[in-house]
Amino acid sequence: MTAPFDVARARRETPGCAHVAHLDNAGAALPPAVVTEAVVAHLRREARTGGYAAAAAAAGDVERTYTAIARLLGCAPEEIALTDSATRAWQVAFHGLVFRSGQRILTGRAEYASNVISLLQVAARSGVRIEVVDDDEHGQLDVADLRRRLDDDVALVAVTHVPTSGGLVNPVADVGRACREAGTLFLLDACQSVGQMPVDVAEIGCDFLAATGRKFLRAPRGTGFLYASPRTRHVEPPFLDLRSAELAAPDRYVVRGDARRFETWESDVAGRIGLGVAVEHALGWGLDVIRDRVQELAAGLRARLLERPGTAVHDQGVRRCGIVTFTVDGVPAAQVQGELSAAGVNTSVAAAASARLDLGSRGLPDVVRASVHYYNDEEDVERLLAALPAAR
Repeated sequence: MTAPFDVARARRETPGCAHVAHLDNAGAALPPAVVTEAVVAHLRREARTGGYAAAAAAAGDVERTYTAIARLLGCAPEEIALTDSATRAWQVAFHGLVFRSGQRILTGRAEYASNVISLLQVAARSGVRIEVVDDDEHGQLDVADLRRRLDDDVALVAVTHVPTSGGLVNPVADVGRACREAGTLFLLDACQSVGQMPVDVAEIGCDFLAATGRKFLRAPRGTGFLYASPRTRHVEPPFLDLRSAELAAPDRYVVRGDARRFETWESDVAGRIGLGVAVEHALGWGLDVIRDRVQELAAGLRARLLERPGTAVHDQGVRRCGIVTFTVDGVPAAQVQGELSAAGVNTSVAAAASARLDLGSRGLPDVVRASVHYYNDEEDVERLLAALPAAR
C-alpha cells in the first residue's frame, strides 16, 4: 500500500504556508526554506568576499545544479544550459534555427503568447509559414492532425506541454514519436509541467525543452534552463559571448560543443544555486509522489467548484494537472481574483492576451487560475471556496 502523503512535513518546510493559502503555483510557487537559505547564504558570501571570489568558491554548487536537472529530465549534464527564464531558454533555441521561405512551423492552440510572437516575428523575416494544429474532441493537441501535416516542408514542431490557461496535459510523447518518424525537430515548452510531474526527455523525444525555476520547481525567480539534445549540435545560438564561444583567432571564433553554448557569461549565481537546491528538493520527494498529490488536490477542487451554481470549470484534456481554471457567472475574473486575495488566497487571472490561440478560440476573455502544489492542503481549498463570490 502507498504511504499517506506527509503534508504536515511539506508545510513545515514551506514557511509561506503560515501566511497565505497559496494557490498560484503556476505563477510562482512558495519556495522551501532550504532554497531561500541557499540563496541568502551565497548573497552574504558575495557581500563578504566580492562577486568573483564568491562565484569561484561556489563553482561546485553551480555544477550540482546541472547534475540535478539532468537527473530530473533523464539526460546528461552537458545537455543542460542555465538561463534566466523559460522564455529566454525557448528563445535562444528557436532563434538559433535557420528557416527558409516556404518552410512551415507547426504549433498548437496551447502555445504561450510569447512563443507565438517569436513565431510570427521569424515568419515575417524569413517567409516561413506558421500552422496551428487542430485540437481533438478532448481539447488537447490532435496528434492525428499533426501527422497529416508533417512532411518535408515542416522545419519545426513547437508545442507546449501544459498551457498557462488550463489544466490539460498535451500528449507530448506521441508528438515526439511523430516528429522522430518524420525527422522533424521538436521544441517543447515545459514551463508549467516540470516540477509537478515526471518529465523524461528520452521518453518524450524532444530535441529542445525549455523550463522555468519559479513555478512548480519552487526555485527563485529569474532562473530557468534549456535541454538541448545531441541532435541539435548544429544549432548555433543567435548571440554568442565568451561563455558560449572562444575567439580562436582575430578573425575566427569556435562555438562550444555542449549545451552551455546557449548561456551567457554573466549570471545570477545565487539564483542558480537556489535552482539546484530546489530541483534536489523535488527529487527528494519524488516526482511520482508530487504528481499524485497535485492531481488529487486539483481533482477535488474541480469537483467542489462544479457543485457551485453559476461556476464553470474550463480545463480540457484526457490528462489534467494541478492547474484549475474557472469562471463565476456575472463576475469578472479580475474581481474574483481580487476578492480571493483580500481573503488571503493567492490565485491569478489567465487572460486571452497570454493564450490567444486557446482562450480566444473558446470565446473566453479570461479565466481565474487556481494552481495547487503538494504543500497545499484541504483547508487551502476550503478557504478559496468560502471566499468565492456568488454568481450574479
